[in-house]
Amino acid sequence: MAPNRGSRGDDDVIRITTAPHNPQDDIDRRRRRYVISITIRTLCFVGAALVGAGPLRWVLLAGAFFLPYVAVVMANSASQRIDGTDLVAPSGGHRELGG
Repeated sequence: MAPNRGSRGDDDVIRITTAPHNPQDDIDRRRRRYVISITIRTLCFVGAALVGAGPLRWVLLAGAFFLPYVAVVMANSASQRIDGTDLVAPSGGHRELGG
């Protein structure tokens, strides 16, 4: 006999609002952020070469130096849905659907 999954004794309630995103969508989103960050890094290198000597060159080089770290951290952060609202038990008088 199959266990009754809809029993009121279950303490772990799963709501769709707290379900994680589709894994493939999450990977695509992280990949897109990584490509954008590395593109900005490349533009910083090119900009530093074109600007010439001066403080802007050092700012662009610093950006090109630190952006790979930021890109990897952002690419490795998986999306988590967190919903702080609690489930409220239905008030009396409402009937439940049977299993």
